[in-house]
Amino acid sequence: MNRRVVITGVGVLAPGGTGIEGFWDLLSSGRTATRGITLFDPSPFRSRVAAEIDFDPARHGLTPQEIRRMDRAAQFAVVSTREALADSGLEGAGSAPHRTGVSIGSGVGAAGGLDAEYRVVSDDGRLDLVDVRYASGHLYRHAVPSSFAAEVAWTAGAEGPATVVSTGCTSGLDAVAHAADLIREGSADVMITGATDAPITPITLASFDAIKATSTHNDEPQAASRPFDADRDGFVLGEGAAVFVLEELTAARARGARIYAEIAGYATRSNGFHMTGLRPDGRELAEAITVALDEARTNPEDIDYVNAHGSGTKQNDRHETAAFKRGLGAHAHRTPVSSIKSMVGHSLGSVGSLEIAASVLAMRHHVVPPTANLHTADPQCDLDYVPLTAREHRTDTVLTVASGFGGFQSAMVLARPDRSAA
Repeated sequence: MNRRVVITGVGVLAPGGTGIEGFWDLLSSGRTATRGITLFDPSPFRSRVAAEIDFDPARHGLTPQEIRRMDRAAQFAVVSTREALADSGLEGAGSAPHRTGVSIGSGVGAAGGLDAEYRVVSDDGRLDLVDVRYASGHLYRHAVPSSFAAEVAWTAGAEGPATVVSTGCTSGLDAVAHAADLIREGSADVMITGATDAPITPITLASFDAIKATSTHNDEPQAASRPFDADRDGFVLGEGAAVFVLEELTAARARGARIYAEIAGYATRSNGFHMTGLRPDGRELAEAITVALDEARTNPEDIDYVNAHGSGTKQNDRHETAAFKRGLGAHAHRTPVSSIKSMVGHSLGSVGSLEIAASVLAMRHHVVPPTANLHTADPQCDLDYVPLTAREHRTDTVLTVASGFGGFQSAMVLARPDRSAA
């Protein structure tokens, strides 16, 4: 069975630019959406900056009941799903409900909802035993990440396979790859897929403070996220969602759908090494890159752009640089590479899907988004990281990668379906 899978709809909620047009405007202009945290009082914390979304759920069409029922991350997913469906043109044409599935990624689930509800039932932490009389009737939905897939399925009218993928910071790539596999194997014809996270919460911030993974450039929040820069000191938390409509290529063409890209290849590996540490040679990520290229029947020389994980931690950026050299060979030095985390922060499980969205928009516009705040490159990060300003560049095939705590390493190849390799 040779069922090729393509993206026909995109929906995005991101810091600094909601919707696909606002998102692309932010990225292509090189603007940063990082700022001092406003969602709660960050003064007790080591890192006090983040990339927040100015999000009014009612303005995005959510009803009071939906707002009460859903965690912020679930609201992101539903709003992005509605945009992706409208963008795909499937809302009217539709597919059989039992042949439409859902695969949603998330790194920390309903962290915000759980944090807020704990404050209520514990009387802001003053009670040793929580008082369940004050618990929301929807608290269970916050406790189980599967509620995200349920909300998206209800929104899309999907009655096929439905799952949540949670593999840390690779979740946004892995969930989309799982969805593509379900179409390839014939288990679904259409998949609603992507990832969502709203991790800008006290407990998440404290977790990363404890391991000193986040930036302390608190006095200049817009310049705090500095991937590949010699002066970087950690990542900046973000939030957001990106959702896609995936279809089998022949069916998409038959209905005249606009096709953004084909999911041509994917692979994931685990380094089996350390919860937060990375081997400097980048061997596992390089292996994922090689296998993804092989699955796409694509040579390293065919890659026009690399959308990097680019978190802004010293070990990640050096690890990635080594992996690109190992996986792409000499072509790594000729290929533009950039990190959108410099502009929208690191939204943990959802950022891989935001990076897929950035990649397909780069293909659509033939423009490579820049790495903001990159003024003086780390000498050990010696590739072309497209500093500060977007670049016009013919972009038909993109490699996008993700790296996550726990040793997860994933790579995906996105390509125009009319490329010579078929």
